[in-house]
Amino acid sequence: MPSATDSEGGADRPDDPPRRYAALPEEGPGPSVRWASEGFAAELRTWLEEALGGLGSELVRLEPVHQRPWSTVWRALASDGTTYWAKQNCAHQSFEAALLVVLDRLAPDRVVPVVAADLERGLHLAPDQGPVFADTVADDDVDAWCRVAAEAMHLQRELVGHERELEAAGAALLHPTHAAAYVSGRTASLVALPEGDPRRMGPEVAARLDRLLPTVARWGEELDALGTGVNLVHNDLHPNNVFARPGGMRFFDFGDAVLTHPLTALFIPLNVLVHRFEAAPDDPRLRRVADAGLEVWSDVVPATRLRRALPAALQLGRLARAESWLRVVATMTAEERTEYGDAGTWWLGSLGEPTPLS
Repeated sequence: MPSATDSEGGADRPDDPPRRYAALPEEGPGPSVRWASEGFAAELRTWLEEALGGLGSELVRLEPVHQRPWSTVWRALASDGTTYWAKQNCAHQSFEAALLVVLDRLAPDRVVPVVAADLERGLHLAPDQGPVFADTVADDDVDAWCRVAAEAMHLQRELVGHERELEAAGAALLHPTHAAAYVSGRTASLVALPEGDPRRMGPEVAARLDRLLPTVARWGEELDALGTGVNLVHNDLHPNNVFARPGGMRFFDFGDAVLTHPLTALFIPLNVLVHRFEAAPDDPRLRRVADAGLEVWSDVVPATRLRRALPAALQLGRLARAESWLRVVATMTAEERTEYGDAGTWWLGSLGEPTPLS
């Protein structure tokens, strides 16, 4: 297994603050309207018939399963009895198809296989992998969550040295040393939105974040000093997004993914567990899950240093959540924005609040 220091071809530490954070993701029409149309169903059917034909099979049945403002998922039954899943994301997360093609090549045993992909349209097709992991274990199974955290980190270790390929596939780079620049840029954009826009950030929250910037910069520098580099962070890591296969876990649903510090990947599972277990931040079950993930990197950085840096990682993990929500909200309909429009702003505004694990 490669170490983090072997990544000569990886993403270098950027020296200049990124200008990309000065503008929010470009707005566009809500794709959910098109996904519900007969025209899209016909378009998808045509694509699937060609894709399955290339696999020596025919399309027997096609039906929508999940329709969300950010993605549409359809179940396709082939003539050989195989069930497939077809997915298309909203514009700012359509990179998932290209990312999965790269992941399928770099770590084929750790992600769902991709049998067909249209990178221009952001479509991909994967064969059914059985029930998701969450359906096979109890909700309070701490060992199961430890496995998810550890296996996700093992995927990261296999991706060391391939950061530029992942970024070229569309995964946005949120370097930890850019954390303060990200907060400053996004805050300024959100404050400037007009009254009535659900994304608009209130001046009180913006002022608090501005005061927090020196601390945010320090968190970023602390993580960067570990020397692990950046890596792929799933950004929606929980047992509903993983299959437990005989050869190990396979991850899917990478539409929220970003390239950032690897330890921030623990934010989502720990945040979910705080609510699921009704746990206090000092709950030993949370520590077990965190340690399971940290252990995978402990041959690169001593475990004691990783534990000391974890609070900073859990804070900056909120930035990835803010970014993915801002991406999907940009192309929502007005009605959808009423329900989800403040999500990215809320996540950004939560920066500095207590972390899931003390």
